[in-house]
Amino acid sequence: MTDRSMRTPSGPGPGRPGPDSGTDPGTGTGAGFRPGAGLRPGAGAAGDGPTADAWAALDGPAPLLERVSFHGPDAVLPSRLPVRRLARATVAACSLAAAELAALRSGGPVPEVRIDQGAVATAFVSERHLRIDGRAPVSFAPLSGFWRTADGWLRTHANYPHHRDRLLAALGLPADTGPDRLAAVLREQPAASVQERAFAAGALAVAVAPARESELPLAEARIADDTAPRPLDPAPLPAAGIRVLDLTRVIAGPVATRTLALLGADVLRIDSPRLPEAEDAHADTGLGKRSTRLDLAEPADRAVFEELLATADAIVTGYRPGSLDAHGLAPGALLARHPGLVVAQLDAWGWTGPWSGRRGFDSLVQAGVGIADIEAGADGRPGVLPAQALDHGTGYLIAAGVLRALTAQRTARPGGRHLRYSLAGTASWLLNGIPPTADPRVPPNDEPYDPARWITETDSPYGRLRHALSPVAYEGAPAGWSRPPGRWGTDAPVWH
Repeated sequence: MTDRSMRTPSGPGPGRPGPDSGTDPGTGTGAGFRPGAGLRPGAGAAGDGPTADAWAALDGPAPLLERVSFHGPDAVLPSRLPVRRLARATVAACSLAAAELAALRSGGPVPEVRIDQGAVATAFVSERHLRIDGRAPVSFAPLSGFWRTADGWLRTHANYPHHRDRLLAALGLPADTGPDRLAAVLREQPAASVQERAFAAGALAVAVAPARESELPLAEARIADDTAPRPLDPAPLPAAGIRVLDLTRVIAGPVATRTLALLGADVLRIDSPRLPEAEDAHADTGLGKRSTRLDLAEPADRAVFEELLATADAIVTGYRPGSLDAHGLAPGALLARHPGLVVAQLDAWGWTGPWSGRRGFDSLVQAGVGIADIEAGADGRPGVLPAQALDHGTGYLIAAGVLRALTAQRTARPGGRHLRYSLAGTASWLLNGIPPTADPRVPPNDEPYDPARWITETDSPYGRLRHALSPVAYEGAPAGWSRPPGRWGTDAPVWH
């Protein structure tokens, strides 16, 4: 694997970086990140342009794209932006990376990858399809959403209690403030002013911005050392025996590690006992994984974590840049202590520029980069994508990157890997890198879409789950996860 990234034209705005310095300030070993070839929309091998671009951003061998095909209904994930094409491309890239590693494990040819667009559309809204003993979880809290301001619109995210409290504190409002009172206060204030006050208080609010051309990488990778990887024995699943530490929350990171678990990895999610988690969300993204809680500030818990890390193959992190550094978990520190490790990082706003250290969620990035403005309704109210596509799409890209790293360590060049992804990078690709329409030479598939075809039921400690199946598909792929989600944070901190 060489150092590569995919970029689209540059411009100002939230999450837009300045020129890439070519160095990685967060690591101290190996060459820095370097831009890859400038890929135009649809560039690459014959076939689906976005899939070719995603695969190239992962430094995947172009000839393998001939193994990929699509079928199923086209009338899914409707929006002004090409969400369907983004969604199927990220799943296809992940599936192809899984097929490539499966071939390495089996010694056979790379299996065919055949992606069903209906399965992709269902999985991209998996949190909406989830039912727990018939109950539908609540996705957004009352103080999360769009609000009219004195000069435009603002998007807030207050699903976690601590974020809600910080937002109200930033506005000088009491803890029992409801939506009507918040709306009245925000109507009197400029959106950018509230945005900056919220940021200073550790809260989450972003002014709705118009779309601009942007330059952010879809995926980045660097080789950190030349350590030979441990051999992988033949196995029926591509990630069988691979140990993954999961330090992620919400959707994108957990989707990535949920996918790695599907493919056979031993995934252990680790959370701080100081941070709350929505257990309904874990019921959706915890399939196939185990979950424990460790306080890295406590010596005993830290010792347990270090024992786990010593024999891990990969670690996926989704915390705000710099937040893990105080615990000695910056990528450079990790790779210096554990050469050969695959370190995958997820960020909201990108890795350089004035917004790189800010907190963010899919909904906020949609607002800040112009997607909400593009998807606005006839009344001018900002709109949203038909799925949290930045989250889900980035999640499949992260899983694909980890799988590709495991393969490349054993077939191209050994050594630890540092991988970086961002929601804003995926948004930049959606806005600037994917043609708005498919190849006109290919007739549309008018097959009706019924999500029930890709929904199943599983018993779990939470109750009877009705949930989406994985869209990852290659010849011989697993049909489902090996285990249901356990109760969040209740598993022992040990590898299987």
